[in-house]
Amino acid sequence: MLMKSPLGVSVVAVLTLTFAALAESPTSHWPSFRGPNASGIDDGDAPPTTWDAETGTNIKWKTAIPGLAHSSPIVWGERVFITSAVSSDPDPYLRVGLYGESPDHPEEIVHKFNVYCLDKKSGKILWEQTANSAIPKVKRHIKSTHANSTPATDGKHVIAFFGSEGFFCYDVSGKLLWKKDLGHLNAGAFNAPEVQWAFGSSPIIHGDKVIVQCDVNDQSFLATFDVETGKELWRTPRDAHPCWGTPTVHEGATRQQIIVNGYEYMGGYDLNTGKELWRLKGGGDVPVPTPYVAHDLIFLTSAHGPYRPIYAIHPNANGDISMNLQAGETSNEYIAWCRPKRGSYIPTSIVYGDYLYVGDDRGILTCYQAKTGEKVYRERLAGTRGGAYSASPVACGGKIYFTAEEGDIHVLKAGPQYELLASNSMGGVCLATPAISDGMIFIRTSKDLFGIGQ
Repeated sequence: MLMKSPLGVSVVAVLTLTFAALAESPTSHWPSFRGPNASGIDDGDAPPTTWDAETGTNIKWKTAIPGLAHSSPIVWGERVFITSAVSSDPDPYLRVGLYGESPDHPEEIVHKFNVYCLDKKSGKILWEQTANSAIPKVKRHIKSTHANSTPATDGKHVIAFFGSEGFFCYDVSGKLLWKKDLGHLNAGAFNAPEVQWAFGSSPIIHGDKVIVQCDVNDQSFLATFDVETGKELWRTPRDAHPCWGTPTVHEGATRQQIIVNGYEYMGGYDLNTGKELWRLKGGGDVPVPTPYVAHDLIFLTSAHGPYRPIYAIHPNANGDISMNLQAGETSNEYIAWCRPKRGSYIPTSIVYGDYLYVGDDRGILTCYQAKTGEKVYRERLAGTRGGAYSASPVACGGKIYFTAEEGDIHVLKAGPQYELLASNSMGGVCLATPAISDGMIFIRTSKDLFGIGQ
């Protein structure tokens, strides 16, 4: 029986309608970093709790992706998109784990900055495009790559951002629609601009706009572009140091705003004009986590520095809403609650149901009541073995998936008690955040992309 793909031609009318409805279901799409609205949640069929990468149990497919990249997979309908930076070095240097050094890694060799489209059910590569071929303009951290930014799609366009190497838009068949050079984007140590760590913020698509946050060591900005033409719609300068977080859009009752993490300030901006709506000082000096909204609160966290705060902010925030954390302030008119010293350095936290789960880069997981900030429990993720965490948690079917850099995926039961359901080894390094769609979880290691399902 012949069915219709999201890009194919219908053969039987009833099948076309049925499949089109499936393709447009929100549960079948994971369009950008951390899925819909950066929530990290899929409400469809749940992926398996257990799998075995070595024996193939619940592994539907495994596809080698050349090069080195920490960008996450995204999904639209029956297609998976991912990016990579491919050089002539067959084993590019990568050092994972917990360590205090922050050296950059020069690579004076040509890289191909590639975009891949895979079939969701089989893992077959449907098309591959080289967006740019060049020696990278900036160095990378030894734990980083030259393809950190996760692509974004709306089912018609695929946006790939490689920082200083360019900003590209394809259609879903792989045709280049437009490209732009956004300049030299040097994201590195804020107090040592000569140290370069590579760009990491990901683009998002909202309606007819592509949104990028470029907080770097010189001339930071937030900007939107027309998704059809690439025309710049507005650009707002930000007096900010480098940030690796991805912006998020929140549509409220009275306004649409873009929310960004950042140092020395986080903030909200009008979606249509770029006007600053509010700002908040008092975060970590190397901000990485992405903001998101749950229970009508904006959740923002960061670390590295004296405060390590978690903030829960009302979306109607206005003006400068900063607090005096040194004086012990934990709330004000626009901040529902704050927990200093409990923020996450690299992974984005997740709100699932009534609870906020904050897993830090050391594998310490703290659960809070999302609406009040009351601590529920604090545990070390089982099987951590003293390793590190960079990927962000994702959730579906009452389960939360935490990815360790060493390649263990810990599956926890959501709720007010810590309950480990399983730990699954991927057999390789994992720093990319997984994607979930239609009962499958897509996990990237340093060598391969896995499609995992019952």
